[in-house]
Amino acid sequence: MLKEREHFMAKYKILVTARSFGTVDDLAVSLLQKNDCEVIKLEAKDGPIPEQLKKELPTADAVIAGLEDYDRELMESANNLKVISRYGVGYDKVDLKAAADCQIKVTITPGANGDSVADLAMSLMLNCARNIVVMDNGIKGKNQVRPSGVEMWQKTLGVVGAGRIGKGVAKRCTGFQMRILCYDQYQDEAFQKECNAEYVDLETLIQESDFITIHSPLTPETENMFGAEQFKAMKKDAILVNTARGGIVDEAALYEALKNGEIRGAALDATVDEPPYDSPLCTLPNCILTPHAGAATKEAVSKMGLMAAQNALDILTGGNCIYEVK
Repeated sequence: MLKEREHFMAKYKILVTARSFGTVDDLAVSLLQKNDCEVIKLEAKDGPIPEQLKKELPTADAVIAGLEDYDRELMESANNLKVISRYGVGYDKVDLKAAADCQIKVTITPGANGDSVADLAMSLMLNCARNIVVMDNGIKGKNQVRPSGVEMWQKTLGVVGAGRIGKGVAKRCTGFQMRILCYDQYQDEAFQKECNAEYVDLETLIQESDFITIHSPLTPETENMFGAEQFKAMKKDAILVNTARGGIVDEAALYEALKNGEIRGAALDATVDEPPYDSPLCTLPNCILTPHAGAATKEAVSKMGLMAAQNALDILTGGNCIYEVK
């Protein structure tokens, strides 16, 4: 586990802001310490993470980063910083242009949390389909209800962003004998044959899918990809799941679509504001909200930690990493 600051002159100072880093085992921390690194974890109990970063980053060589913002002002203050090693695959909170100007490399951990996120997407689809949260709340509130659900068996799955995680969800859904539709700019022939998947345009996917699972990055092109027009085009019994990034779904439009019965349900593990305590979506029984917990498994935490640590070391000791964001 993470230790207090070591009282020796380490070669590298590594900050850690990723909350779960080092919480399930000490493999990643040991790797860093064996390579002459001082590991300093910034904890929310010690004050706002952005404020701690402003203080500590100017003398840091690397940061294993969570979901906080890294803007130009912050990076320009970090004279020693060589790498922002993202603990996960999203890097929309990092100003890549500013990082390049400051000669700071940015790395990610692709594949490390893929199975965990795919499992969560599956569980959210099933949960929405069978109203598990609603029934559980009914029992616990001594008001038993049995709302009518829908089956996943032999339905149509739409995968928006058929990368590692999207493919993982599709492979799981073949066990339900689902028809697999994919929207992605890259087509994988081996995956297509394995899952009998069809690559289609987004409009076709939206119109024909019973379940839609989102696994795209947040970019100017994907921002509000799902809005009022898309919800009106979806099947009335359709279920939308987003375990990718907040902002891909227009949450105001989703609220109206769910409230008015334009689609059956939705489940979001990623929202614009996290946690979304003040979102009107919290008032809807047909919307499940989880706290960006796709990677919250022992296996994913361990793999992401090791990978993020190794990425940082690769940059510090060799200047290059195969998982660098270009």
